Amino acid sequence: MISYADFEKVDIRVGTIIAAEVFPEAKKPAYKLIIDFGSEVGAKRSSAQITKHYMPAQLVGKQVLAVVNFPPRQIGPFMSEVLTLALPDGADGVVLLAPDQKVPNGGKMF
Repeated sequence: MISYADFEKVDIRVGTIIAAEVFPEAKKPAYKLIIDFGSEVGAKRSSAQITKHYMPAQLVGKQVLAVVNFPPRQIGPFMSEVLTLALPDGADGVVLLAPDQKVPNGGKMF
């Protein structure tokens, strides 16, 4: 088990996807995303294996949750700066975690 203090160290924020494109160099099908987290965090890049349920054009404008305080991670030729959060659908797909109402970008989950 982790303590609540440990959980508080994870900075999970909401952002809006402002760009999405196919990531052909990824080992598994994925997209390259740019997510706007507002003025405090800014726009960050992320790789996400969400190709089963989403097309790039559908993603632009969608709000998502992401961990913004992990160190950047090199994924092939792409540097992913945040971890976009999602859940498995039970059928080899992935579904994004997102607010059910529009909220300000950069809002921190608590």
